[in-house]
Amino acid sequence: MLSLIDNETAELRDILARGLLVPVFQPIVDFRARAVFGYEALIRGPEGSRLHAPDALFAAAKRAGLGLALEHACREASLRGFAGQALVGRLFLNVTPGCLLDPLLMNGHTQSLLRELGLPANRIVLELTENQQITDLPGIQEALLHYRGRGFQIAIDDLGEGFANLRMWSDLRPEFVKIDKHFVRGIADDRIKYHFVRAMQDLAEICNASLVAEGIESVEDFNCIRDMGIACGQGFFIAKPAVTPPRQLPQTVAGALDQRRVSVTPLAAGPGKLPTARTLLRPIEPLPHTATNDVAIARFEADPELYVLPVVNGGQPVGMLNRHSLIDRFARPFRRELYGSKSCELFMDHAPLIVDQQASIQELALMLALAPKHYLYDGFIVTGDGRYLGVGSSQDLMGTITEMQISAARYANPLTQLPGNVPINEHIDRMLTADAEFVAAYIDIDNFKPFNDNFGYRRGDDLIQTLGQLVCEAVDPRNDFVGHIGGDDFFVVFQSHDWEMRCWQLVRGFAERMEAMIAPEERAQGGYMAENRRGELGFQSLPTLSIGAVRVGAGHFESHREVAAAASVAKKQAKKRAKEPGGVIGGSVFIERRRPNVDGGGPVVRQLN
Repeated sequence: MLSLIDNETAELRDILARGLLVPVFQPIVDFRARAVFGYEALIRGPEGSRLHAPDALFAAAKRAGLGLALEHACREASLRGFAGQALVGRLFLNVTPGCLLDPLLMNGHTQSLLRELGLPANRIVLELTENQQITDLPGIQEALLHYRGRGFQIAIDDLGEGFANLRMWSDLRPEFVKIDKHFVRGIADDRIKYHFVRAMQDLAEICNASLVAEGIESVEDFNCIRDMGIACGQGFFIAKPAVTPPRQLPQTVAGALDQRRVSVTPLAAGPGKLPTARTLLRPIEPLPHTATNDVAIARFEADPELYVLPVVNGGQPVGMLNRHSLIDRFARPFRRELYGSKSCELFMDHAPLIVDQQASIQELALMLALAPKHYLYDGFIVTGDGRYLGVGSSQDLMGTITEMQISAARYANPLTQLPGNVPINEHIDRMLTADAEFVAAYIDIDNFKPFNDNFGYRRGDDLIQTLGQLVCEAVDPRNDFVGHIGGDDFFVVFQSHDWEMRCWQLVRGFAERMEAMIAPEERAQGGYMAENRRGELGFQSLPTLSIGAVRVGAGHFESHREVAAAASVAKKQAKKRAKEPGGVIGGSVFIERRRPNVDGGGPVVRQLN
């Protein structure tokens, strides 16, 4: 047994001495930019060797006491492989917490290697792996401060497993957090995993961190993660780790991105014209990456209104030059003589904010909110299929958001502040134009008028506001659109796959709130004595909910008027069934499953006990 370990150690030392480690790279996709955000570097031993697999490689290093030496060799091989292929975006380097204190990393050796390779530190993300427990948290925090001061960013790996837990997130404040693959695999069909990830996303927004979903292996999980608004993702569905990874998104991934759901953001540009990054771009002629600094300065001097210059390589954006930063550098003595003839890549931002032309205004605003502050001045580069199209400014973005907010407020219901008829109709028309599948749900309070007349308008308004709050709590705000038609009528455009469960959640929630709003004797009797619509005194049942739902597929309807009419008919059916002899008082949901103008199928009516 001892000889086997000795042989293993000798083989490992030979691999390190001869530089036989093989780096492989797995792309990370940015859902909002619809492009490759960067790559995670992984390592393999020589092909055919018993130390080829990373688990065997690192286990052997641990037994031989060569853990730090192996990590250093992996880091150098990954950096050289990444730079040698001129891969775009950021490089995620796996490091153990103990490695952060490695003298070879702390003393500037890695910085020297980066300068040799022409890689700026702001393109490197140090990804803390979970296979080593942190025992010196203050020391790690001091080390992270050291690396951040030199431009590196930090990620924690496998949130939900190992040391990378909520406490570490809180203490280390990483720029990126990777969700453990356990929570990603099967998320499209698992509500528990879905809500776990939603909670992680809420925390990420508070902490100004970007989430990366690992382990995406199916188109269903890919679509679910994308629709949730997670920033980035990686996994076998996107691409497997490879020595020569793809530079562009595979066709299957691009196709999945094209099938994204319609945004629920209110419109500012009219029906069917949701503002996107393309509406904000200015077609500035870019600089080729081979251009000199003298050429860049000449461009700025020739156009006083030009504040940024994008830099491209073969049509792909690779950087951004800032007017004031560049001119300030060359205002110092002898700078122009020293650097004027050198490449413009020397002083450009190698990690500009890049977004796809189809990115929504809502997504753009979130990206800028999470990005470093200098992006607010530099703006963002707009691409189409990964190729440069133009530049957008933060000022134009803020102006568009303001217009959208004013437009939304103009048509909001004064009681609930929810969108009224105009934005509801516009959103439905956008859904129809996009051939998106959705469910239109018409929500109405049964027995509202006698309640309002008997208990007063104040109690009636409280009941309407309560329902508005319940509807907003029952939907997914990223996918589902909530509108207030007027009075006690509400309208929801569902894109959530679990819309029916959400409808029942709403019916039950309203019944519970109703019980809390009435006196014990009324609750016991299930109603109260009051005048009906004809002025006759009689027993009135407590308010309940009726929901009529219509499934809408591509080509089923031509306008919002047809959708609203169908939903109204479904709502009337729900109210009718609730009043039938033997009906249960709790509330009802009527689902019209028949397609318009098509025989067959039939409605489904259920009632709440």
